[in-house]
Order: sequence, then structure tokens, then C-alpha cells
Amino acid sequence: MIHWPALRGWITRATDFVCADVAGAQLVEFAVTLPLLVVFVVGIFDFSSAFTLKQKLTNVARDAARAAAADPANDLQSLSPTSAPMSVKDAFQVVDSYLLANNIGDCGITLSNSPSGLTWTSTASINGCSLTLIINRGYYFPATGASLPSVSCTSQSSGGQTAIIGTCVSIQYAYPWRFGHVASLLGRTATLPSTISATGVAMNEN
Repeated sequence: MIHWPALRGWITRATDFVCADVAGAQLVEFAVTLPLLVVFVVGIFDFSSAFTLKQKLTNVARDAARAAAADPANDLQSLSPTSAPMSVKDAFQVVDSYLLANNIGDCGITLSNSPSGLTWTSTASINGCSLTLIINRGYYFPATGASLPSVSCTSQSSGGQTAIIGTCVSIQYAYPWRFGHVASLLGRTATLPSTISATGVAMNEN
């Protein structure tokens, strides 16, 4: 004869045991997958932010190069040791205004008045914000087959071709990666560039 109260008690205890076992398994699975989930989420936000910054820097570098290239080049004939030419100031102002308007931060940068040839290099670093701006008003590159400009805006060899004179603007902005820190949760190391760089070139019009 079946003793129903005892049977119900056994079923209840068995159900509680199974449920407790499932809950424990879910807790273990969550603990195992949590680091991987954090890495994915941080990676998505980190790389998307870096890509967005790269696009913004590329756009402003091109705009600054066009602004300087459109200015007359006669201000480059007699350089002052205390003041940069107006065309260089225009390029600098385009970059500085854009950074501030887009809440990127200009790191307190000021325009250098000490060029190397026709290249002005300005740097600033404050409170973890680091920025290098290079403006080369005498950037040479061949009419055909020119390669992409380097971060230093160094002129290219004409290779026997007609050389085109333009303006090159390079921006190097320090980017604080977070992905490397969370990757260590999985026992991995990530080597990422410390700066996001962009260059823009425009042919001098005058």
C-alpha cells in the first residue's frame, strides 16, 4: 500500500535536490562566462571609440590641410622666428577648434614658432592627454604613384617625376585603451598602439 504523504515528501526532496543542482550549475557557468562577456563588451566599446576618434582626426587633418593649402604661399618666403605664418596658424586653428567643439580636448596645445624647414611640430601633454600636431607647408610628392603620407609628414621622393608641392597635416592623439586590462582576465595580453594617428594632404593652390 502506497503511503502518499511519504511519497509526496520524497518527491519534494528530490525536486529540491535537482533544482539546487541546476542552480549551482548555472552559477558556475555564469562565473566562467562572465570574464569573456566583459572582454567582448569592453572590446566593442573600446574599438568603436578608437575607430570614431580615427575618423574624426582624419577629417580634421584633411580640413586643416585644405585650409592652409588655400592660403597664399608668400608668407613662407620670409619666416619670422617669433611668429608662424598665417597659413600655418589657419591650419592650427582648424584643428584646435575642431577638437574643442567635439569634446576631444586639445591638451592645452600651442602652436610652435620654431619650424624645421617648412615643418612646424607642436606637442602638448597634460593630465594623461597627449597630442602632437605636424604641419608641413612644403610637402613634396610625385604626380603619379605617390604613397600615403607618413605620420611625420616627410616629403616623398619624386622618382624623376614632376613633384607636386602641397601641405601635409598629421595628428597623433594618445588613446587610453581599456581592452588590454580586461584581456588579462583571460590570461591574455594585448599589444595596442598608444596613439591614434591621422594625416591629410592638399595641393597648394597659391
